[in-house]
Amino acid sequence: MWFIWRMESWATFGGDLLIDLTSGRARGLGLRAALEDALRAAVRDGRLHPGTRLPSSRALATDLGIARNTVAEAYAQLAAEGWLASRQGSGTVVAERGTPSEAGAPTVRPRRAAVRYDLLPGRPDVSLFPRSAWLAASRRALTAAPNEVFGYSDPRGRIELRRALAEYLARVRGVRTDPERILICAGYTQGLGLLCGALRERGVRAVAVEEYGLPPQQQVITASGLDTVALPLDEGGARTDLLAGSGAGAVVLTSAHQFPTGVSLRAARRSAAVAWARETGGIIIEDDYDGEFRYDRQPVGAMQALDPERVVYAGTASKSLAPGLRLGWLALPGELVEPVVRQKELADGQSGALEQLTLAELITSGGFDRHIRRCRLRYQRRRDQLVGTLAERAPDVHVTGIAAGLHAVLQLPPGSLSEGELRHQAAWLGLALQTMSECRTQAAGPAPDAPSSLVIGYGTPPEHAFSAALDALCTLIGLSAPRADAT
Repeated sequence: MWFIWRMESWATFGGDLLIDLTSGRARGLGLRAALEDALRAAVRDGRLHPGTRLPSSRALATDLGIARNTVAEAYAQLAAEGWLASRQGSGTVVAERGTPSEAGAPTVRPRRAAVRYDLLPGRPDVSLFPRSAWLAASRRALTAAPNEVFGYSDPRGRIELRRALAEYLARVRGVRTDPERILICAGYTQGLGLLCGALRERGVRAVAVEEYGLPPQQQVITASGLDTVALPLDEGGARTDLLAGSGAGAVVLTSAHQFPTGVSLRAARRSAAVAWARETGGIIIEDDYDGEFRYDRQPVGAMQALDPERVVYAGTASKSLAPGLRLGWLALPGELVEPVVRQKELADGQSGALEQLTLAELITSGGFDRHIRRCRLRYQRRRDQLVGTLAERAPDVHVTGIAAGLHAVLQLPPGSLSEGELRHQAAWLGLALQTMSECRTQAAGPAPDAPSSLVIGYGTPPEHAFSAALDALCTLIGLSAPRADAT
């Protein structure tokens, strides 16, 4: 029979516990053995996690209608086997690090270190979020907001934000658009999905992508029913001259700051991509994922300005403010406005209005520009600290892609550990990072033989932990260094 130990009987446990004695009893086990069997199964299946407090032997015995000694003896046996542990003042809990072996008994295995330092690329320091400025902008926006803001509205987004973005993007990124062609979405991932849906309706069957890029990008494209074609990369960016004859009806480019290599798309290759789009009716999707952050060079203007009727400009607040806002935007060619709006209506109808109004107020008041300048200085200092630390402690590491953005590429010397081994060692050190091979597009096939490379983000660690994160990174690089006596 099944027994449910009710919360009224054991307030200290904090929830219901489902115990099945039926299976053990059916196999001829006694009550104690059946209870042991049921508790083992609960731990093995993950229903009782390590550290979970179990009821006292008296409370469980009362609820199951069995002798207290039976429960106490079952607890003692499971503790001896390593399934449970007794803690002074805390009662009986599920043992830490216990995992079932093939023989059915737990085997204690050391855990990898928990992630202590997040050096994954593409992530900002969310502690920089301008809470006071955002709160003030939110109050002003909410005070001035008409009642219709709280109802259903234009799936393109609030006109206040679309107007603010049209002016801001023209001023800062050189984008040529108007509010009627801007659509607000829940970040770049949703925006790309909306575009893929609209392109598929137009008869597009394949999208060209850079051979190295954002890992989720290909998943979004293929989930939309489209194939991908990989464009090779070199020091001049993507080989857009290969678009002709590729079979692609659209191409996604990170033209200002290629992810992850950090190069900018050469002017001739930008022109070649636009010429291809004009000749074939193709669409260019420009992912300007970190356009605000430039350090050692003049900002590279948006490619969209070369032909607003053939280039979609995709931007987001995820790097400049915070991913949790779920705010992105698309500046669309005229022919794509209606199809993409239709996709947005089918996806979620509209994005949150209050966040849009707040961002619009932050932009028009100048608060957004002030925030960007503050972040740019912080990230530049971190980049300089990363480069300086590596120059001092790992001079054989070649660092590239540092003129802009929130990440750098670290090419390790020949003979270093493989990228798979580096990931394994990083996990033991509590480091979260990405290797170059993890960024390789599936359509590009296996990566060619090359020295191991790490794609290191320097945006996420809080200020007080950044030096320690660099220490851990240098430790990893030291572990991977080729032996001097290696042959």
